[in-house]
Amino acid sequence: MLIKIYDENPNQREIRKVAEVLREGGLVIYPTDTVYAMGCDAMNVRAVEKICQLKGINPQKSNLSIICYDLSNISEYAKVSNAAFKLMRKNLPGPFTFILPTSSELPKIYKNKKEVGIRVPDNNIVRQLVNELGNPIMTTSIRDDDEVIEYTTDPELIYEKYENQVDIVIDGGYGGIEPSTVVDCTTDDFEIIRQGKGELLF
Repeated sequence: MLIKIYDENPNQREIRKVAEVLREGGLVIYPTDTVYAMGCDAMNVRAVEKICQLKGINPQKSNLSIICYDLSNISEYAKVSNAAFKLMRKNLPGPFTFILPTSSELPKIYKNKKEVGIRVPDNNIVRQLVNELGNPIMTTSIRDDDEVIEYTTDPELIYEKYENQVDIVIDGGYGGIEPSTVVDCTTDDFEIIRQGKGELLF
């Protein structure tokens, strides 16, 4: 199903419809402030496993990332030092993924690496979805690392490619091609491990 939702003023009825699909373990592709991404209810382990399988991600070797609505409940999912919290508050919402030690609230699948990526994108559609769902969304970009292809920015082409693999593709307009900047905050010696979109403010 392809659903059109506008970033400036997301239609709450459509948001509720998508959140219901996520609640039932469905997979959704949505826009962020960087590239289009695929996600599911972060607390639904079967849905997370489905995405890992689809994307060829080994959760024992890769960091999984989650999207939160804001920083208010971030300590439920990650261990955040005061310095890391200040850094995140300065830069979020924005095109950054902060790698933090996982907390005990997250399902076991996230604990293999003992680290989790935290995103609060500057995009109303996905943040409203998280808000409506009441859980974070486990997220992974649909772009291929080795090449940037037209289909990863045009929602209709994304839909053509993924319609049999996911339940809903949200058309939120053209997506970007630059991924998020990834910052390692597992210690207070913060390190940018991938420079993507956005300049980190220290």
